[in-house]
Amino acid sequence: MNNSLFRKKSLEQILKNAEAESHSNGGMSKILGVRDLVSMGIAAVIGAGIFSTIGAAAYDGGPGVIFLFVITAITCGFTALCYAEFASRVPVSGSAYTYSYVTFGEVVAWIIGWALILEYAIGNIVVAISWSSYFDNILQGIGIVLPRWMVTDTTTALKLYEAAQAAGKPLENLAWTAAPMVGDTRLIFNLPAFVIVILVTILAYIGIKESKKSANAMVGLKLLVLLVVVVVGVFFINTDNWTPFFPNEFGGVLKGVSAVFFAYIGFDAISTTAEECANPQRDLPRGMIYSLIICTVIYIVIALVITGMVNYSEFQGVADPLAYVFDKIGQPKVGYFVSVSAVVAATSVLLVFQIGQPRIWMSMSRDGLLPKAFSKIHPKYSTPSFATIMTGFLVAIPALFMDASLVTDLTSIGTLFAFVLVCGGVLVLPRESRTVKKSFSLPYINGQFIVPALWIVFAFLTRERIFGGFSHFGNEQHQEYLFLIFVFLSFAFSVFSFLRKWSLIPVLGVLCCSYLMIEIPVNSWFVFFAWMAAGLIIYFGYGYRRSKIA
Repeated sequence: MNNSLFRKKSLEQILKNAEAESHSNGGMSKILGVRDLVSMGIAAVIGAGIFSTIGAAAYDGGPGVIFLFVITAITCGFTALCYAEFASRVPVSGSAYTYSYVTFGEVVAWIIGWALILEYAIGNIVVAISWSSYFDNILQGIGIVLPRWMVTDTTTALKLYEAAQAAGKPLENLAWTAAPMVGDTRLIFNLPAFVIVILVTILAYIGIKESKKSANAMVGLKLLVLLVVVVVGVFFINTDNWTPFFPNEFGGVLKGVSAVFFAYIGFDAISTTAEECANPQRDLPRGMIYSLIICTVIYIVIALVITGMVNYSEFQGVADPLAYVFDKIGQPKVGYFVSVSAVVAATSVLLVFQIGQPRIWMSMSRDGLLPKAFSKIHPKYSTPSFATIMTGFLVAIPALFMDASLVTDLTSIGTLFAFVLVCGGVLVLPRESRTVKKSFSLPYINGQFIVPALWIVFAFLTRERIFGGFSHFGNEQHQEYLFLIFVFLSFAFSVFSFLRKWSLIPVLGVLCCSYLMIEIPVNSWFVFFAWMAAGLIIYFGYGYRRSKIA
């Protein structure tokens, strides 16, 4: 049982199977270059995060939130280098799922594939709901008011109704009171969120060429809008707003880790398009690294500008911070222009994720872990047709009814989990893969002494928290247990780095991503474990016996 659970696929076997599937299904169009991949990376990263969650992060961390962007970018940078190493050695679709199949074995590959479903699906549901909110604001700005019961969900509608009732405000125009009844049930749904997911899914279905052109156009518009924000906003900066720079100390900066990390997820979706790249071994590493650098610079500049225009304390509960700052300084037209661009930004994120998810399912289907229909390539459009349709339904239907206050923590956990395995996978790559011709190599820096030294510094700086965790063991909050687990994990990596001279970059990638994971609230961990348990039930019920290497 143990051997069969961790059975691995050789690199040669994966490449051979991908080539065979390509010939039998007509193949996928190899049209993506470095510029296209960088554009897709920016499309995924510069989205809902910069137009919405950056406000919450700025409220918690003040102007010092820029250091959280730097920390997150460095963490993602370690991961991007590891992704680039894998992309150069394993130039096929599947992203972290395929990479884990080579290094850790089948059951781990399934778990990571299941986690990526959580990342892409939940992430896109959140983005679709955010898109709907911005779109509704734009319509209201031009005098079009949709019925409230068509632009929200039941939970949010009930909360607004109860709040208005408690405050003695009029109730007749609220979604809860105006919604039509079907039997004893109020008909409340988020129609714009559903429609945009369907439209984006259609675009992803009809071809990567069309998707590429659309993504490039949306990225161009987004960058233009952000340039306007910086150029106009810099004249309204009051440097007094940057004092204090760390109003809630560094703990306040780290409090926004989920919001900021959610802004960064998506650059890994580039690796799912390996079979549609003209030269994946050269272009995928460059695409991921270039897009990450560009996006980090953009985030830091925007964070400095908006916290300079408006005091950080005013961002509490602000869902559209970029539009909000211009309304505050008496420039509502610029704010409206930003709101329009936010719709475009969210659309581009939806597109990239709706492209990435089907290609992961396609890889899992090729291995026999999912039904064969998921790996079917459309003869005309050269896309994984059935998988794309299923992805559309998986996102569109929950977006109709899901609570608009859905947190981003689940998506962040799924992503960080994938990042940890990718970074760890580089440390245990099979020797055979090292003989494959590749155009990118992860720089080797001997971590034998550096990693233990870093652990000693970390242990010294957090000594009070460590001693407190042990002295109050059994009475601590769950968050502190996660911290103690990280302490043991990091110590183990220090020992192995010293004994085996592990490469520094992947080790730092594992440790940084693991630390960001423990900062996510425990309640989200319980949901994550429940999701993983459901995935294992499906694996043992279907994929375990139908696996092609069984």
